[in-house]
Amino acid sequence: MLLIKNMEIEDLTQKTCRACEWFEKPMSLKETVEYIKKVNNWEIDDSRSISKEFEFKNFREALEFVNKVGILAEKEGHHLDINLYKYRKVKINPTTHAINELSENDFILASKIDEFN
Repeated sequence: MLLIKNMEIEDLTQKTCRACEWFEKPMSLKETVEYIKKVNNWEIDDSRSISKEFEFKNFREALEFVNKVGILAEKEGHHLDINLYKYRKVKINPTTHAINELSENDFILASKIDEFN
C-alpha cells in the first residue's frame, strides 16, 4: 500500500469523484507522483494535468471509446479534455478545472478509464 500523509490510497476504481471548489488546495507534486503509480501508463504532463493516449483499429472504435469516457465523466460529474485525432487516436487529459490543477478526482477517472481497455 502507498502511504501519503498517513493516509492509504485505496483502490481508486471504488471511489467516486466529489465536487471540488476553487479554494481547495491542489495535489502536491509528491502526492501526484504517488497517485500516478495507481494508474496504468498515465503521464504527468505538468502540475495541472495527467494524460494518456489510446490507439484503436478504426474511427468507429475510437469514437465508441470517447463516448464511453464521456458518459463516465458525466456520471462522475468530473469533466476532462478528450482529443480524438488522426481518426483513431484518443488523448485523455484529466484536470480539475475548478482549481486548474490536479486533484484525486483526476486519478479516480483515470483508473476507471483504464478499466475500459
